[in-house]
Amino acid sequence: MMKPNPLSFQMKLNPEDFLPATDEEKQSQVIMRESVGFWKDGFRRLVKNKVAMVSLVVIVLVMIFSFIVPAFYPYSYKEQMKGANHLAPMEYSAEEQARIEAGEKVFPHIFGTDRMGRDYAIRVMMGSRISLLVGLIATCIILVIGSLYGSVAAFFGGWVDLAMMRLVDIIYTIPDILLIVLLKFALKEPLAHLKDVPGFGWVGIVGDNLISIFIVFALLYWVGMARMVRSQILTLKEGEYVTAARALGVSSGKIIRKHLLTNCIGTLIVTTTLQIPSSIFTESFLSFLGMGVAVPLPSLGSLANDALNGLNTYPYLLFIPAVLISLIILSFNLLGDGLRDAFDPKLKH
Repeated sequence: MMKPNPLSFQMKLNPEDFLPATDEEKQSQVIMRESVGFWKDGFRRLVKNKVAMVSLVVIVLVMIFSFIVPAFYPYSYKEQMKGANHLAPMEYSAEEQARIEAGEKVFPHIFGTDRMGRDYAIRVMMGSRISLLVGLIATCIILVIGSLYGSVAAFFGGWVDLAMMRLVDIIYTIPDILLIVLLKFALKEPLAHLKDVPGFGWVGIVGDNLISIFIVFALLYWVGMARMVRSQILTLKEGEYVTAARALGVSSGKIIRKHLLTNCIGTLIVTTTLQIPSSIFTESFLSFLGMGVAVPLPSLGSLANDALNGLNTYPYLLFIPAVLISLIILSFNLLGDGLRDAFDPKLKH
């Protein structure tokens, strides 16, 4: 038998070397985790955030309370019931008590009634609906104007960027409440004629105050969004894919729309979510000052304002809308923080 040469590089092979690898041996060779995309990874991180998930559930419940429950509720937000002024929660008026004694079923006033005998629960539902709608619509206005303005300023740069951002600085100095008051008086007569035009009857329902609020949001409140988008685009426009798109002759508008804004979508979602509570608070604050929705349409701010006169006697009339405003704003803020933690690449570990 030939002896092995100690200087040979020939490998010594055993039959065991050719056996299939065990599961443990396979797992030991795995050095990387499964590759996941940006959105999938973000949603995984969001679901693990219990505070954000609880906030999302609260927002969904408030949406159901505001938009779905009123369709099945037996009372109307503007229905005045005789002899039912300032009823306590779950209390019946004398007329309703007589109907109950006669064998008729009467739905209780869950939150009582206000000074005009209107069911307070349905007014809180409609008030939260109006506040949410105003907040969402105003945020959409801010998102559209701010993202377009900021992206154009950043993409073209130079004197275009300089002029557009100086305009932003000027807008920052304009007092919003003063502008709302001025617009209210300036638009009062034109809107009074407009609501008589066929198809514009909604102007009388919404009221000149709320229209003035939307105009102010469109004129003033988008500047923060514009600055945020501008800072993102300034970095993204230096990417190779933008240079390649320019070399291929793609128009500036298409580059902004297809390549730059789409890469800002995560930041835009986070910023928009955090803007919603700010818009709701602004509307509630202005309604509390009497510059909100037109009577008899309620909002949470106007309900709180109406409850001030009877604060000592009927404190629950102020407590209910105040708690709901706080709950909505807190939930949106916590959800926005959760989205930022999940989708902001700078915060990923």
